[in-house]
Amino acid sequence: MNKQKFSFFLLLAALVGGALYFTNFLQSPIIRLSLAFKSSYLHAIENIQHGIDEHFNQQATIIDLRRKNLYYEQELLNLHQVADEYQNILREENSSIKTDAHVVLARTLSYVRFGDTHRVWIEMDHFNPTQVYGLLYRGYAAGIVVANDNRPMALLNGDVKSSYAVNVGTSMAPGIVRGNNGRHLIVEFIPTWIPISVGDEVVTSGLDKIFLSGLKVGKVTSITRAQGYQSAILEPYFYGKNPAYFHVITKVR
Repeated sequence: MNKQKFSFFLLLAALVGGALYFTNFLQSPIIRLSLAFKSSYLHAIENIQHGIDEHFNQQATIIDLRRKNLYYEQELLNLHQVADEYQNILREENSSIKTDAHVVLARTLSYVRFGDTHRVWIEMDHFNPTQVYGLLYRGYAAGIVVANDNRPMALLNGDVKSSYAVNVGTSMAPGIVRGNNGRHLIVEFIPTWIPISVGDEVVTSGLDKIFLSGLKVGKVTSITRAQGYQSAILEPYFYGKNPAYFHVITKVR
């Protein structure tokens, strides 16, 4: 009797297995259920893994930002100390030199013309249409701000009408930088008797009262000489980017 029952169950199992293997009607719902289970399982595992990764990444980011914050706080204290000592020296020497620069945040609105990435409308407070302003991005000279229909328009590095006074290299050779609607800038009217070299850093001179002196512009990539002057091709530190915000120098001294 036991052998008969065992044989019956064995035959039944074989029939069910064969039906499952050869019959699509029975296979399909089982396979769908299996795939659904696997999909849910994998999604759950991925979510857990992503959660773990995000937790540790955030933790690492927080640690890094804290470290940088301490560094910048220390640098800010050093700058305040230097500025305070400088002001004390000026007072002791009865100097008329003043350092009272003002910088405001300006928001980018849109391109002035479609296809021209060198000119953008910006939004800033207390805009004076008769003044030319210096434009900064992350501490680098980024162009100038002028009036267009009494509205502030930023001429970014690269625009042919974006020009300001600079010094080249350790010899502090004076020149005027301008754009040429291309990737590089041109520094013109550099006296030939002042030596400059490829790789020299170019900074603002501040003599045009648009920028503070010493703000970084870029590095010299090539030099030409003609008509009593030198010209330098410059790889700018800021070019072709249109961030959401700039800083505008509203007052130099």
